[in-house]
Amino acid sequence: MDASGPRLIAGLDEVGRGCIAGPVIAAVVVFPEGAAPFPGLADSKKLTPKRRAELARRIEAEALAYAIGRAEAPEIDRINILQATFLAMRRAYAGLGLEPDEIRVDGDRRPPGLPRPCRAIVGGDAIEPTISAASILAKVFRDREMEILDGFHPGYGFAIHKGYPTPAHQAALRALGISPVHRRSFGPVARAASLF
Repeated sequence: MDASGPRLIAGLDEVGRGCIAGPVIAAVVVFPEGAAPFPGLADSKKLTPKRRAELARRIEAEALAYAIGRAEAPEIDRINILQATFLAMRRAYAGLGLEPDEIRVDGDRRPPGLPRPCRAIVGGDAIEPTISAASILAKVFRDREMEILDGFHPGYGFAIHKGYPTPAHQAALRALGISPVHRRSFGPVARAASLF
């Protein structure tokens, strides 16, 4: 990068920590510092699915770089959800293909092992455009995956609740037992497993 050019800022966020099924997904997105890429970037949870999908297409087309990382349910069970989240974030960064000047991550903890300066921003998915963009990409990617998993594991309602522990999901667990994509270390899954 030319020394006189804008600094490159990577936003990093995850989705799926509170789920009891499926992977935790992280996304990283790079824009020039100070750029307001386009209107509408916000915390993915506050956007409709249609608006998230529209913004995800623009992010993929206009970001300098982006990548997705993941940690699977068995990894989450083995190393815990926090460490699996950090693992997904490191995997996302490893797929980026360029080195930003700074990484900004949503939350109050910086993932260990990243090779660039990193700043944690509480509520960053609502106030930092690069983190908002990462939040949107991660959410869209994970929701699509849960819709696909719904076809492989029918009856649980993954396409509807996306793996979160809704009453309907927990009722399905008690009726059907646990699937290969459930997180066995999470309370509702462990309780359902004891019934079988």
